[in-house]
This record gives sequence, C-alpha cells and structure tokens, in this order.
Amino acid sequence: MIDALGSSLTVFIGFTCVLMGWISFMTGRALANTWRPRWQMVPYCLLLGLANRFFVFALFGGPLLSFSGWVIGTVVLLLIGMASYREKQAFKMVAQYPWLYERCGPFDWRERKHEAKAS
Repeated sequence: MIDALGSSLTVFIGFTCVLMGWISFMTGRALANTWRPRWQMVPYCLLLGLANRFFVFALFGGPLLSFSGWVIGTVVLLLIGMASYREKQAFKMVAQYPWLYERCGPFDWRERKHEAKAS
C-alpha cells in the first residue's frame, strides 16, 4: 500500500485527501464562480498533484518520484475539484436564473416547470 500511494495511509488521508483536497475543493469553486470551463480544472490538479508529491517528500520523507503516488493523488484531487466545480455551478445556475432553473440534487439543476395560468 505504501508503495502504491507513495506515502503511508495516514499521510495520504491527512495530507493529500484533507489538506490538498481542501485546496482542490476551493480551486473548483473558484473556477465555477468565475464561469471558467470545466477542462481548466485538469491543469490545476496536475500542478496540485506535483505540489502534493513535493510536500509529501519534503515534510514526511516519502519518495519524490513515485509515479503511482502522483497519479493516485492527482486523481483524488481531480475528483474532489470536479465535484466542487459542479456543486458550485449548480448553485450559481439556480441562484442567477431562478425563473428558469431549480435544483434537483447537490450537483444538478433542471428547467423549472411553468404552469399555465387559468383564465
């Protein structure tokens, strides 16, 4: 497990998932808040994955060049960031266009059903 993650499970959960995950979460919200396209999350998460590998190496003595650790960490950060992006995008669509859309779950919205007026 340590070889695949490039660090201990405690470091992976505590540092990669919680601390770096929070950074990825906030990055996704920032991109969605400024109406940036979703694909821009990918280069940011690739860089966050590199920063994660460096900090795991510098602070916890993990291997710097662990390809599997970088891939697993980057995928986790990308998933967190994309989920955050979608949640914020759904919130903004409903908040900005309340006459057009309504929420249907934490990550989605749908067109509001307009009822015909009785005359």
